[in-house]
Amino acid sequence: MQITFIGGGNMAGAIIGGLARQGGHRIHVVEHQQDKLDQLVADFGCSGGQTLPGAFSADEVVVLAVKPQQLRELCLQLAPRLNGALVVSIAAGIRLDALRRWLGSGRIVRVMPNTPAMVGKGVSGLYADAEIAAADRQAAETVMRAAGLTVWLDDETGIDDITCVSGSGPAYVFYFIESMIEAALKAGFAEAQARELVLATFDGAVELARQSPLPVAALRQNVMSKGGTTERAIARFEAEGVKAAIIAGAMDCRERSIEMGQQLSQE
Repeated sequence: MQITFIGGGNMAGAIIGGLARQGGHRIHVVEHQQDKLDQLVADFGCSGGQTLPGAFSADEVVVLAVKPQQLRELCLQLAPRLNGALVVSIAAGIRLDALRRWLGSGRIVRVMPNTPAMVGKGVSGLYADAEIAAADRQAAETVMRAAGLTVWLDDETGIDDITCVSGSGPAYVFYFIESMIEAALKAGFAEAQARELVLATFDGAVELARQSPLPVAALRQNVMSKGGTTERAIARFEAEGVKAAIIAGAMDCRERSIEMGQQLSQE
């Protein structure tokens, strides 16, 4: 495929890297920061420039990878150049109806990726209107699968749902990792060893959950013995409302995603 990325930030770089490893794609990047552009070209062998092409072709995929606040102006510049190209937007919050207005086109797929895409372990939720052709869905999926797992959503509100689970979810995990490292330091481990121990513990627990047929709650119970050490820790978590706070925080995240979408899509 011919794929043009507009914006060369971390998420764009992660996807470009995955596509480069797949091979067979013609990738072009538009990025106004020359040093960032030079790095992408050097790392992945793509072409690049600081300005938008004069025109796109109908069989091209255009990936919008700029900040949401910049998207309206960009779309207005793109509208006369698109020539029916497929647009894939990874900009958070901007609804399809706004993208359609600004671009003058309905050939659009919205995507909510997450930062583990940077190591090829991302999760991306995709949504498109029912009339979008199967070939366009496949093209968008090919682009995003280069960065990890892809999930098609039945409704555009699913973007807000997946934002609070996978989109923002890595931050929740990092928060827990951060807390465990602090606990390890308090227990007396050196910083490097504390980090190594905690990351290895998370890695092993995730792999066990992936491979085991048991529910995650059962795996937790398997670590606990009556009156034992783990039971004492979990009892404190429950008393402090840790699980309830995590769930409530995720729902707050979803609510904020909805609010941002409404605010950013009004113009």
